[in-house]
Amino acid sequence: MTRLDGPGDDREERPGDGPDAVASEIADAVESLTNLWSLAAQEAAVRLSLHQLRALRTLQTAPGLNLTTLAERLDIGLPTASRLCDRLEAAGMLERTLHPQKRREVRLSLTLQGRRVLDDVASRRADVLTLALAAMEPAERSALSRGMRAFLAARSEVPPAPEERPGER
Repeated sequence: MTRLDGPGDDREERPGDGPDAVASEIADAVESLTNLWSLAAQEAAVRLSLHQLRALRTLQTAPGLNLTTLAERLDIGLPTASRLCDRLEAAGMLERTLHPQKRREVRLSLTLQGRRVLDDVASRRADVLTLALAAMEPAERSALSRGMRAFLAARSEVPPAPEERPGER
């Protein structure tokens, strides 16, 4: 664990730096970040629910999904996904087109308006995060950055929990 309060071995673990204590601190930080994220999204020109934002983000990263695949990726039921897409389509953020080879399949994709809304939300979220990071000391930002990189590297080495494994629902 990196120490910010004085000289010493950066790998020295102090009381309260164990995985359980740090996990609790991270959970609190994630909750705070989630709140910042939600507030930034609510201040966007178009107010969307978190499910609507997740659907738009999913379609941004994987354009052309069909409704069934979108529902699976969002872990929601097909009727719920259909109503969600109905609202996004009515708002001009999503369009449905027939699959060129599979006439019964409908592809979902973002409209220009949908991409603009996502860009607006992303910009607002980046601004809020930048403000929070600017309030930190440079050494704290550096330690956070190193810690996040180390966390992501360690997380990629840990096998997914049983409920995260594909096909085991």
